[in-house]
Parts: sequence; C-alpha cells; structure tokens
Amino acid sequence: MTFKDLNLITPILRAIDDEGYERPSPIQAQAIPFLLSGRDMLGCAQTGTGKTAAFAIPILQNLYSGNTKLAKDRPIRALVLTPTRELAAQVAQSFKTYGKYTNTKTAVIFGGVSQIPQVEILKSGVDILVATPGRLCDLINQKLCDISSISYFVLDEADRMLDMGFINDVKKVIALLPKKRQTLLFSATMPDEISALANSILSNPAKVTVTPVASPVDIIDQSVYLVDKTSKSGLLIHLITEKAVDSALVFSRTKYGADRISKTLNKVGITAGAIHGDKSQGARQRALTEFMAGKTRVLVATDIAARGIDIDKLSYVFNYDLPEEAETYVHRIGRTGRAGHGGTAIAFCDFNEIAYLKAIEKLMGRQIRVEEDNPYPMQNFEPRKPQQPRVRKGSGRRNQNSGQKQSGQPKQSDRTSGFRKRGPK
Repeated sequence: MTFKDLNLITPILRAIDDEGYERPSPIQAQAIPFLLSGRDMLGCAQTGTGKTAAFAIPILQNLYSGNTKLAKDRPIRALVLTPTRELAAQVAQSFKTYGKYTNTKTAVIFGGVSQIPQVEILKSGVDILVATPGRLCDLINQKLCDISSISYFVLDEADRMLDMGFINDVKKVIALLPKKRQTLLFSATMPDEISALANSILSNPAKVTVTPVASPVDIIDQSVYLVDKTSKSGLLIHLITEKAVDSALVFSRTKYGADRISKTLNKVGITAGAIHGDKSQGARQRALTEFMAGKTRVLVATDIAARGIDIDKLSYVFNYDLPEEAETYVHRIGRTGRAGHGGTAIAFCDFNEIAYLKAIEKLMGRQIRVEEDNPYPMQNFEPRKPQQPRVRKGSGRRNQNSGQKQSGQPKQSDRTSGFRKRGPK
C-alpha cells in the first residue's frame, strides 16, 4: 500500500512526497481511512510508530476547503492536547509539514514562556491548535481562547497525562468542547482511569493497536553493565569514547543527576546538554535543537522531559539509572529504533537497582544480555543505607530516623548470586 491508495488530496500527497515517504506505517494505514470517514478512534500505540501523521493527515484533509484566503476571525476547529511542551511543538510541526500546501493554519501553546505571543497568534485566526493542558486552561479562564467550535479533538499520550497529574485539566477542557465532534484518544498503555475516560468521550470508536503494550523492541540490541553507582560516569565516558558514539540519549532518574552527568561529559570534551522540568522552555529547546543539529553528541534527560521526543537516526540510548517502573524502560529504549530502524540500548545497573532489572526482564519475557567485557565491574554487593539527617551539635534535636527499620531496598537476586567480587581489569 502507498499513500496514494488512501484517497488523499493532492496538496497533502505533495507534502508527503516532499518528505520522501511512499508507504504508510501500519498505524497510518489502519487509522487514516477510519478518520477520513468520521469515526472516533481509540489508538494503542507508542511513540515512534507514526501516530502523529496518522491523525494529522486526515484532520488536515477534512479541514481543507481549497480557499486560499484566510479569514482572521475564523474559529479553532481542531484541538490536540499533549502532555509536554516538546511533544506539542513536534506535533504542531507535523501539521505544518503535511499541511504546507493547504489553506490551514496551525498554532501551538504551552507554559514556561510568555503567553503574549501565543495570544497574538490566536487573535490572528487559527484552524488547528496544539496545546498542553495547563496553558490552555489558563487562556480559557482568561477568555483569551475559545474552543466552542471544535470539530476534531485529539488526546495524545493519555497515559502520560495521567502520570503527570494533568488528567483533571484534561477533563475540564473536554467539558467545554461541543458534544458533536470527532474524538481521537491515543495511549501507549491503558490503565483503568484512561479506559474509563475513553469510554466516556468516544462514541463507537474504531480501535487500532500497533506494537503490543510494553513488548520488547526486538530490533534494538539491548545489554546491561553491572556497575557500582560511583563508577557509572567513568563507564559512560569509556563507552562513548570506545564505541565512537555520535549521538546518544542518556536517561537520568533525577533533574540533579541530569545536570551532573552533562557537566561531567563536557569536562572531558564530550559535548552534552541536559533537559528536565526545572530548565526553562528556551533552555530545553536550545539543548534539543543543538543535539538534533549534531552540535552536541549527548542529550541527558529525565523521563518527563524526553517523553514524545522524536529524534531521527538516534544510535544509542543509555539508561544511566534504571527506572522504577518497568514500562518506562520500554518507552526509553524506544527513542532509538524509530520507524523500524535498529539501535543500541545500554543499561547501567548497580546493586540497588537489581530488583528493577528483574522487573524489566519479567515484563519483556527475556533476560537482557550482561556485558562481561566490563572495565568497571560491580564490587559493592551491599544495599546502600539511606542518608541520615544531619543534626547540629548542641541543638538538642534527636535524629528521628534512628532506630527505624530500613525498608524499600531491593534484595539481592539470582542475577548476582554467582558473581565473584572482582577488581578492575
């Protein structure tokens, strides 16, 4: 099947051809005919499957009128909600890319930046609005954005909306939408609350599933290094240098860790940037732009900041810290291997993360290969003790944590039971 077989209009086919695409991805081939016919849709798909084009292309075609004159006072007719600023910007760019030969105008709004330019764009007239929930609710409350004429509504990455605490804002937005509309909901996972939301807003939806939830990405070469926490930075530098890594996304569990890793790499001449929730939108966008342009070799990110980022031909993903939730690992390694291309995912696992590693392997139904050629082999086989609060001398305050039973530490598993405590080679 080619895009020409999907009964798309010439302006959109021309834009698709400009991008060098000939055949639709599985989700595009399934979704586009349903959406062109006006059906609601429930899509279970991870990022990297081509789902943005799957909903952008039919919305653009349904909005296309052939009139080249744009009225300033026309209402917003399509709304796409996304969980993060970066994803909002990328979705808006997709609409602009595929709609560049149509008469549609797309705008994007998100928090972390001044609302003034965004309000001016809305005043100039917009057909398609891509937004994050918080900023959209703010502008609606200020009566600066009217969504009462929406005909097409897309809720993208609904499970991440739930994870990030945006679900109440999402419900507020939905309550203001016209009852008569075409609604699309996409989610990589389907927790109970998202299933209930889908049932409440979708009418006889077509269901499209691409890549089973949390299934292993078979085309990605996965391996794990068993390494002490204090040796992770040295191992990362060694691997980036030895393997001549030209582009890598490194995941840190914390914002502080992302900054620290980035600084450590830059000190040894490996150009790196960091993105996380405490960075301004401008700083995050600069770091992402420089990485995608090849000006920096490494982008260090937390999960929230990296969600939805689509980077072509990313060669390596490093799990510097293993995630506490096994499904997050699958989302992370999916940053490479996009659109069917191969990639390499390398994980670092210290003793306290072994329980996380076991959970990931259980979810995927297979073990991740342990790298034996390891210049920084694990030598600490004792759980880390939680740090105790410091008490000033003479303050008379007693450490309230003393005597309490420590909990939450992963127990030693079979993955380390046969290891010898070796020194560096």
